[in-house]
Amino acid sequence: MWAATSNNTLWQTLALFKPVTYFAGATLALLTCCRLLLAGLYAERVESAINWLDFIVLGVRADLIQVGYFTLIPLLVLSPLSMVLHKSIAQRWWRRLWTVWFLICALVLWFMEVSTPAFLAQYDTRPNRLFFEYLAYPKEVFSTLIHGFAGWLFTGIASTLVFVYLSYRWYKKSEANFQPRVIKRRYLIAVIPVLIVTTLFGIRSTLAHRPANPAFFAVTSDAMVNSLILNSTYTLEYALYNLKHEAQANRVYGKLTDEEIINEVRKVPYLANLEFPFADYPTVHYQSASAKRKIPLNIVVILEESLGATFVESLGGMPLTPNLERLKKQGWWFENLYATGTRSVRGIEAVISGFLPTRARSTVKLSGSQRQFFTLADTLSREGYNTEFIYGGQAHFDNMASFFIGNGFQSVIDQDDYESPQFVGSWGVSDQDLLNKLHQRLSQADNSAPQFTLAFTSSNHEPFEFPDGEITLAEQPKQTVNNAVKYADHALGEFFAKAQKSDYWQNTLFLVVADHDTRVYGDELIPVSKFHIPGLILGADIKPKTISAISSQIDLPPTLLSLAGISAYLPTVGQDLSQPDVQPENRAMMQFGDNYGWLEQHINGPRLTLLQVDKSVKQFCYQSSPQSLALIEDRPQPEHIRKVQAFAMLPSILYQQRAYFVPRQ
Repeated sequence: MWAATSNNTLWQTLALFKPVTYFAGATLALLTCCRLLLAGLYAERVESAINWLDFIVLGVRADLIQVGYFTLIPLLVLSPLSMVLHKSIAQRWWRRLWTVWFLICALVLWFMEVSTPAFLAQYDTRPNRLFFEYLAYPKEVFSTLIHGFAGWLFTGIASTLVFVYLSYRWYKKSEANFQPRVIKRRYLIAVIPVLIVTTLFGIRSTLAHRPANPAFFAVTSDAMVNSLILNSTYTLEYALYNLKHEAQANRVYGKLTDEEIINEVRKVPYLANLEFPFADYPTVHYQSASAKRKIPLNIVVILEESLGATFVESLGGMPLTPNLERLKKQGWWFENLYATGTRSVRGIEAVISGFLPTRARSTVKLSGSQRQFFTLADTLSREGYNTEFIYGGQAHFDNMASFFIGNGFQSVIDQDDYESPQFVGSWGVSDQDLLNKLHQRLSQADNSAPQFTLAFTSSNHEPFEFPDGEITLAEQPKQTVNNAVKYADHALGEFFAKAQKSDYWQNTLFLVVADHDTRVYGDELIPVSKFHIPGLILGADIKPKTISAISSQIDLPPTLLSLAGISAYLPTVGQDLSQPDVQPENRAMMQFGDNYGWLEQHINGPRLTLLQVDKSVKQFCYQSSPQSLALIEDRPQPEHIRKVQAFAMLPSILYQQRAYFVPRQ
């Protein structure tokens, strides 16, 4: 009789933890179903990357980590309440708090999963830091969603409201049916530690030296499939967690000391013979201009939104940019130019600051780079230039205005400064309005001082809005990326037709370059072809020339300054490609999520060296047409690995030490 009563009391004690069982079972089922639905949308890529059983098992394992986090919190917080659970009122509050907590957690999991398809379609990965970064710009984000993903938006809102309603009904019913139980404190003291230890083991997910993290689940060569193995709440939480490590984001790629990193970078041929006179600014060196000019040229950078090589016929893309194809015959055309990243701020960071890419947010957004951070504008303002940023949208977007004003730009023109624009879309005025403003500003400039202007286009941005009647559409419906690219090229052609007839043409150097390609995705750990972008330097006395060497956006700032006739101290480790007696380094670097790629020309063709978090270094043969990465079984030479690791780790050192700046003398 006593044994039966004891067992009954034990079961009643365990029944207090029914919410844990219900939550774990329901959420694991929910996340698995959502994962399989997403995998069904990309079945071909999943099947080519991993077998379905491993995909499901690894996914459940990743979900157990998230369920463990949500379970551990109330276990630790509510454990003190267990001392009074022999009282019915304490039991009611115990159950109520557990239930409300788990319903909130389930709602978060549901919301993140239902938000994933649209994000996945746009960025080829589960929600990451961009998911919360862009919440600061509701107008632009909502417009993009309503025009490009309206179906998913309304499905997500409606299903979330239904989820909240059903949860509320279930909660009220469970409250009405609650019955207090006979509880023994000694059983609670035994059960709670077991649950805590089990939950901690589920969170750790491995007996290895380090607990599981996203890199642990990166088991395929397709970064998107690796993200599908996880769940969206976990990927978002990990992105938030990584914010505190931003200053050292790329330290994960090697174990080199600061001194070893600096020495490795300085060893590359185009830097090897230079002097670095500032101990606190280890990459600052003096660059002597290749072009000797009595009066330096104006410099204009036209940063084209999402204009990747995908849309340029001579670079292996579609025939959507006839004006760019015509203009390339009049200047320096970069055949093998690569972006450093996949977002606009990364393109700004590389083209305007020559800063190397990292896993962290772009320095355009980071707090430590809002002042005393190198930009072309800072250097040129010291040389007597007037410096200006012209944008068609709101300049506060992506923190651009703050970064620019704090680092050498003397004026900022944005959407509020256009009188009677021809067309205004979700992202601001049209490219024609922007480039007309640029032409007006250059025509009216005071010739007593040279000009530096950055103009950033936006028409080729989802939802791809531009004025009617300007182009013959490439396809139907109107608002597609191909039509937007064709319009952007049309606006560019109109601008240069006017510029070449203007008074400022003969003393102005123009750079036309993309910030990145649109929707960078692919079934490789780094989709190299989607980093390929066009670049063109023309104007003044520039003679036609084709740059066939592999080059990076970070090579553009020193090259521009040199061609314009500016000799100056610079911290950038990009190469001045205008120097006549220096061979191009023939390399480019690119950051894709947590993966760092180093593309370099080799005697047998381009090779991609890949650095991953907590993974061994890999090397691939790269073929651009059709794109393919073939794994090289032999490990890269140690000297090569050290060089790549040094360049990958360098930006974290420079940012952390506030050393990417030329000290004022």
